[in-house]
Amino acid sequence: MADQVGGHVRNGMLSLDELLAVMDRAAANLERLQAVWERAGPMLPIGPSGGSTPEYEDLTRTWGDLLRGLPKIDDWTITERLPDMHAIGMAYLEYAEFGEPPFGLMDASDAPGKALAEYRHRLNRARRRAVRDRMQELVTKVDTLLPQLLADVPRDSLERLEDARASEVDAAIAEIERLMGATASRRGRWSDLHRHMHFGQGHDWHDIYELDWPTLKPDIEAAMFSEDDPLPVPDIDLGRAASQRPVGGASTKLSWNKLDPDVFERLLHDLLRNLPGYQNVQLLMKANAADRGRDISAERVLHDGAGGVRTERVIVQAKHWLSKSVPPEEITSALTRITLWEPPVVRGFVVATSGHFTPDAVAWVERHNEAGKVPFIDLWPEPRLTTMLSERPWLVAEYGLR
Repeated sequence: MADQVGGHVRNGMLSLDELLAVMDRAAANLERLQAVWERAGPMLPIGPSGGSTPEYEDLTRTWGDLLRGLPKIDDWTITERLPDMHAIGMAYLEYAEFGEPPFGLMDASDAPGKALAEYRHRLNRARRRAVRDRMQELVTKVDTLLPQLLADVPRDSLERLEDARASEVDAAIAEIERLMGATASRRGRWSDLHRHMHFGQGHDWHDIYELDWPTLKPDIEAAMFSEDDPLPVPDIDLGRAASQRPVGGASTKLSWNKLDPDVFERLLHDLLRNLPGYQNVQLLMKANAADRGRDISAERVLHDGAGGVRTERVIVQAKHWLSKSVPPEEITSALTRITLWEPPVVRGFVVATSGHFTPDAVAWVERHNEAGKVPFIDLWPEPRLTTMLSERPWLVAEYGLR
């Protein structure tokens, strides 16, 4: 595997599995460095002294050897060597002679630990970046298969479920755990889930669907979306710039042509996650690679005046159309695909476009809704998206729409 991975690295290509193998090895080397530092750190002098010890010198050599096992992350890696024990002790002596507090020495003594923390942060961030798309596919797969698997299974069934879909769910969850690595804490019912999968009876799978799986999603989401890379900004003082009373007007038009269909879908996904009343927002698998619409699933939370709360399933279809308006046949065609994502029943259907809808499409949707048919259809044309995004300027900036 090492030769194979090395060959792909030299060619500038890595599969996801190969990249994760490299990251896992880097993480293992990082833990070895951490162990070295935990032994070496307490040996450093905290006052005037001289000389070093054979054990500390050996740890210094080991540290240097292990540094070669940390590949660069965004052109950065740890270069700090362990502090020189003798130099630290003698520097404390100089500080004592001048009567100054040894703050600089404290920083030098802490530098290896801070470098380890920085590398761990960057490694986890890179892993999240690498696995996000695949994890979304797997979560959608589990969400789709679980209700299908249990459609005809009694809640109290004691029979072991012999269904190929159960094996698919098992494999998908195993891969999700592999992709997560150490990027997020496991706070959900992971042990309960594995116990239920082991026994695999009908009631176990109901527990997985109703109790276990929902508690895992926050962990999985944390492993995908803890994005902390800042957007590039100029080197200015915003307060001073504002005090100069800048002239001119503010742009209102969004540059939709900067997005491709996949990025437009991701924008809608992030917009829904930031809209009040929506939860459990997920990108769905592409049921047909050739279709011109991409689907997002969400739950809409509805409150009534008496304090009651209920949720309903909503499917959002993204249509990144710039050159023509969406006609009614596109909407009727999309409705036929709704059943692919049931159960649970889809109560709402949103069609969102970066362009517009034809008058015929708007009239057809109005007739459909007035007849009380399910799902209720909501149209989000470009002006409506622009309004929603104007209230969330950070999304406009993140996606480079201005």
